[in-house]
Amino acid sequence: MLVETVLHGKGSGVHTVKPDATIAAAATQLNAHRIGALVAVDGTGRIAGILSERDIVRGMSQFGEEVHAKTVAELMSVDVFTCSPQASLEELMQVMTKRRVRHLPVVEEGRLVGIVTIGDVVKNLLTEAKMEVDSLRDYVMTSR
Repeated sequence: MLVETVLHGKGSGVHTVKPDATIAAAATQLNAHRIGALVAVDGTGRIAGILSERDIVRGMSQFGEEVHAKTVAELMSVDVFTCSPQASLEELMQVMTKRRVRHLPVVEEGRLVGIVTIGDVVKNLLTEAKMEVDSLRDYVMTSR
């Protein structure tokens, strides 16, 4: 299964944040949308980084209560791993496991077109596996 298939099913909306936003504002946005990461985009719409719950927890450990006033740019991960809509879920699973990331922005021709999470990957791979099992079961039952 390809990333574009996942995006077609879940939608291509991506919640973004400006790098100069405060961590307090970003945390409010994460909570409001019930998501685990925000893609930080600059004034031109290009990916500047990604801010995850992990980044905020790391910031809390480092800065304590002062973390709320810090900017997204101060805590975000700037080495953002991305994927294309034509990438397979197997490829994503390898990248996510190797790089220890749970969110991959989807980029096409330099433009942010979606985001895929580890939950999306697992859900779709399980659905695909179930379809294969059901198909094999039907084949075995009809060949008797």
